[in-house]
Amino acid sequence: SGPCYTLTMRALALAAALLLFAFPALAQNITGPARVIDGDTIDIAGQRIRLHGIDAPEKNQTCRIEGVPWACGIAAWGELVQLVAGKGVSCETRDIDRYGRTVAVCTAGGQDINAAMVAQGWALAYRQFSNDYVAQEGEAQKDGLGMWRGKFVAPWDWRRGDRLAAVPAAPRVEPTARPANENAAGPCLIKGNVSSRGERIYHVPGGAYYSRTKISPAKGERFFCSEAEAEASGWRASQR
Repeated sequence: SGPCYTLTMRALALAAALLLFAFPALAQNITGPARVIDGDTIDIAGQRIRLHGIDAPEKNQTCRIEGVPWACGIAAWGELVQLVAGKGVSCETRDIDRYGRTVAVCTAGGQDINAAMVAQGWALAYRQFSNDYVAQEGEAQKDGLGMWRGKFVAPWDWRRGDRLAAVPAAPRVEPTARPANENAAGPCLIKGNVSSRGERIYHVPGGAYYSRTKISPAKGERFFCSEAEAEASGWRASQR
């Protein structure tokens, strides 16, 4: 059995080496500052990383709270920005998807950001690929967090073309202009500011502090498309 055993081990070692050559991302963890693409995708040093086991609303996806549409995709993106802002991110590779992206479990400041996105209601457990975050999803649904505050279409169904039924009594109205020299996300003009005391305060166009408020995504600040979206994300209205 000695020669056969040796031959088998050599074959296994060769197969492992070929696998790592074909998929070098599987050979090591990926670390560094992260740029957020959307609610379940980040980029580290030019390498696109899809967060394992979760599916967040697409960036242009809308949800609804009490009949009022709001940009839940932008909100999910903003929550992930907050989770990684100013922190080193480390990603443990699990797979390579059909688009060539690394699929990984990532931590920022020691926190599992995959789990956090689901636990806060900004992503769903992607059961088609993993049951790792089903418990977090159940808690978020029970507590009415994030998307669970209202109605939404599961991201995988939304990508197939499913949409919430229209509500004629509450049409969506958004401004079409963008503020000059501001990092606004499309037509979303409400400014979500984090004060020096850590308070989340939003400012609407025309408000007393709107023009002097600058938005820094690195601090977890962002734009909202409606007041309902801002309040659902944990911001309070500024004094006007």
